[in-house]
Amino acid sequence: MDYLWIFIAFVCGFLFKQINLPPLVGYLAAGFGLHALGVEPDASLQVLGDLGVTLLLFTIGLKLDIGSLFKTEIWAGTVGHMSVIALLTVINCAVLAAFGFIYFSDLDFSSAALIGFAVSFSSTVIAVKVLEGNGEMRSRHGQVAIGILIIQDIAAVIFVTLASDISPSWWALTLLGLPLLRPVFNYLLEHCGHGELLPLGGMFLAFTGGELFEWFGLKAHLGALVVAVLLSNHSKAAELSKSLLSFKDIFLIGFFLSIGFTALPTINMLGVALIMAIALPIKAGLLFFWLTRLKLRARTSFLAALSLANYSEFGLIVCSVGVAQGLLSKEWLVIMALSVSLSFIFSSAINTVSHSLYARWISSIRRFEKPERLSDDMFDQPGNVAVLVVGMGRVGTGAYDTLKHDMKKTVCGIDMDRTRVVSLSESGRNVIYGDAEDPDFWSNIMFDGVQLVMFAMPNYLDIQEAQKQLQHVGFGGRTAGVARYEDEKEKLLAAGVDEVFNFYAGAGAGFADESVHLLGGR
Repeated sequence: MDYLWIFIAFVCGFLFKQINLPPLVGYLAAGFGLHALGVEPDASLQVLGDLGVTLLLFTIGLKLDIGSLFKTEIWAGTVGHMSVIALLTVINCAVLAAFGFIYFSDLDFSSAALIGFAVSFSSTVIAVKVLEGNGEMRSRHGQVAIGILIIQDIAAVIFVTLASDISPSWWALTLLGLPLLRPVFNYLLEHCGHGELLPLGGMFLAFTGGELFEWFGLKAHLGALVVAVLLSNHSKAAELSKSLLSFKDIFLIGFFLSIGFTALPTINMLGVALIMAIALPIKAGLLFFWLTRLKLRARTSFLAALSLANYSEFGLIVCSVGVAQGLLSKEWLVIMALSVSLSFIFSSAINTVSHSLYARWISSIRRFEKPERLSDDMFDQPGNVAVLVVGMGRVGTGAYDTLKHDMKKTVCGIDMDRTRVVSLSESGRNVIYGDAEDPDFWSNIMFDGVQLVMFAMPNYLDIQEAQKQLQHVGFGGRTAGVARYEDEKEKLLAAGVDEVFNFYAGAGAGFADESVHLLGGR
């Protein structure tokens, strides 16, 4: 990747950031712009993109609860939605062909079904970027979306494997013994320390899994995911995921740029892509309806559906297989690339206001909700406590322990990571599951005796939204929050948070306060 690519990618990403769109939309625009200028991509761009996708699936696997894939709302939600989308696409192609629309009139049933299969996927890259940007990877709707994406990815890998000329080796069955290597993987991770060797170790493990799977005729990305799942219960899994975050984001720039180099479109191709893009709200609406029929709460269904309101890079792979097999004309690969790009823009834009849209349409959205509740959607009560600590990471847990043991206050912790809630509860802490941005959660909480709510979430935007929800339900106590930078602190104070602690600026004061007693010992 030469300077021109970096320059154009940065400028486009920066400009889109200024209009409150994710920089990745700018990277897509940069790819098409470079292609239009006649710039030729070299092999390094594709390699960079592949590295980014491999690390993306690896970091997903580090956070994946494999048991969640067997929940009805996940596997049935995936299979049911993909089937309906494929069927509706076949019908739509037939209708458009009957009216003589270009590119549709040459499709037969097999070709239309292949296109339907391609558009039934949602983009893992975009959905995870959206969820990570909103700090919602561990939320209920985030876990539902990730579960659906994983099953879709597995279906895509199976399709590509069956449709390709290279068949998996029978030796691939030996990969079933990979769990036997878990102690080796754990040992390597445990002894990498906390410095630069940790992300390098993560890359080594991710690409080792990829190489193993490729040797046996399987997709490398699936290998990275499987190895990560084996490491997901390790105590350093979360730390490893964070250490890879910047590397993954940098490498994914190559993926977004490469989308623009697929082909240059014509006006007719763009028109077909726009027709497919118009169907995105229908795709999201059908998923929302189907998930509510599976007894998921309306909010969970709505936010999960919006995060998956896009087309997938796997759709390009499916179409490329169709072109290679003679089922589709090469123009459909360009159309799919345009549709994927337009869907990325739509998904990125709509998910920046997803919570606002839910708040605005809450009464209409809740009409689709079934009265029954799944066990994961039950609301627990904090009990008769004086303080609620929202966000039980390192900062929140430290605050909880200080309040309870040093200050002798009654306190309850709240977190949206169920695994963390279980772990902290087993250690004797009073912790309940809850999403602080969920108005349904706060409206069901009993605030008897609660005088203070402390927000220890890492994203100040999440604290702003939680503060708004507390004000909406009429909480009469005080609130406190944390911030990393002074501008974030000012915004939280303006939003109504009573006290904001800048833990970067306050770390030195806390260190001095904890250490000053040593002066008297000399």
